[in-house]
Amino acid sequence: MYDPTDNIEEILGRRAELGFDPASQDYQCPFIHRRFVKRSTADKENPYPVCTLRKKRTAAPVCVCPKRFYAIDFLQDVIAHAWPGPKPSNPRIASEVKMADFGNVDFVIADTPDGQEIGQFLSVELQAIDITGSVRTAYDAIVADELLERSPSYGFNWKNVYKRYINQLISKGYYHHHWGTKVVAVIQDEVYNYICNDADFMRQTDIDSPQVNIIFMSYRFEPDPENPVRQRLVLDKVEGTHHTNLQNAVLYKSAPHRDEFCRRIRDALAR
Repeated sequence: MYDPTDNIEEILGRRAELGFDPASQDYQCPFIHRRFVKRSTADKENPYPVCTLRKKRTAAPVCVCPKRFYAIDFLQDVIAHAWPGPKPSNPRIASEVKMADFGNVDFVIADTPDGQEIGQFLSVELQAIDITGSVRTAYDAIVADELLERSPSYGFNWKNVYKRYINQLISKGYYHHHWGTKVVAVIQDEVYNYICNDADFMRQTDIDSPQVNIIFMSYRFEPDPENPVRQRLVLDKVEGTHHTNLQNAVLYKSAPHRDEFCRRIRDALAR
């Protein structure tokens, strides 16, 4: 038999335990202080409040819900650790700022010294990772206080990190470069380390540098000493790069060997 809590790490922000039914908490998310609304295709009536997953019990937890970052004051962290130059005198927060041919930005922190005019500003993008496959069987087993016959089939959608998130950062970094400001990516360490290992781009800790227009703020999970059923997010790294560095690293990764591609062609022809 298989323990579903080996894969689901957190539900409603607390360690997953067999028999825990989030309906008993009225699906109240402790990070946004209201009822969780995301649902799965398997059950469109009730919320599906899975926060973090593991590939196995000994692996690191990976955040799959961006609301998990609301456990920390990441916007204040941006001001404290990623604001270039003098700190803002009157910072105000705008959310879901949209612009034609640009898309939308999760948050913008704008310095408004007189309360009206926009001075320096930073855009902030918040990113978790989605999955391929499903952990619905594991979730249902936890709620029913049951073990599974086999592990659920799923994986983290690393390819989508490049397809969607990194390409958006490159594009938005380009615009922010022309506006004389920067965009901050709030991200988990597991996702950031994957990006750095897979596309080894130039980065630096001097976020004031004119060669930095994209700033990564990565957070790691660690046990919460004040609450044994919860983990907390802790700021891990603050590093910056330029959109051209990130773009070149993604576009010009080492090509696979020609012989290997030819082998794949032969395999396809033989099908």
